[in-house]
Amino acid sequence: MAELKKTVAVVTGASSGIGEAVVRALAGGGARVMMAARRADRLARIAQELGGDAATCVTDVTDRSQVAALAESTIEKFGRVDVLVNNAGVMPLSFLAHRKVDEWDRMIDVNIKGVLYGIDAVLGHMLERGSGQIINVASVAGHRVSPSAAVYSGTKYAVRAISEGLRQETAGVLRVTIISPGAVATELTDSITDQAVRSFVGGFSEIAIDPAAIARAVVYAIEQPEEVSVNEIIVRPTKQKQ
Repeated sequence: MAELKKTVAVVTGASSGIGEAVVRALAGGGARVMMAARRADRLARIAQELGGDAATCVTDVTDRSQVAALAESTIEKFGRVDVLVNNAGVMPLSFLAHRKVDEWDRMIDVNIKGVLYGIDAVLGHMLERGSGQIINVASVAGHRVSPSAAVYSGTKYAVRAISEGLRQETAGVLRVTIISPGAVATELTDSITDQAVRSFVGGFSEIAIDPAAIARAVVYAIEQPEEVSVNEIIVRPTKQKQ
């Protein structure tokens, strides 16, 4: 199996939730990690706790130049990028009839464009080296659609489609993995401004699982032998029906 201590990973959305859990799991296994997010103070706190093998790069994934700089900074700091975990995402669920178009745009910018910018930033480097792994965090919402989640689901279906296209185009060179979480205890629901949806989604907090569960799935995918590519994992709370 691959050893985490030989791995250089970039994790977006690393300042909280799933991203922070992934960073801690990778660093705990000896990986060198570049943490990316917009909140510099949160990144600095986590990096201080983890020590010298964790670095930070303040990054807005909706800005292509910042994501490119993130990859460049990682290569400058650690010499290469072995794994990219495209985790940054937003989920301001709302009913279409409420016409929260600005929130739709935000989801498209972060959840789709952010993933594409991440892929673009590391793909040439990985192809030139002849190896690498890109892990895209999707959602169970990328497998089924429910009321209020039409746009969010659309972005996560897109992540799955992009990932599968990337897998086919780079077969034999890169490993491509999709992780689709169910209800997880994160800050994602904080962005919901539609009060009718907030009251409904609040019930999921009772069954939401710890982000560490998703981090373990990421570690599992990375630690497989080079010739083994874990292409998709769905992780739900045992009590979650949909």
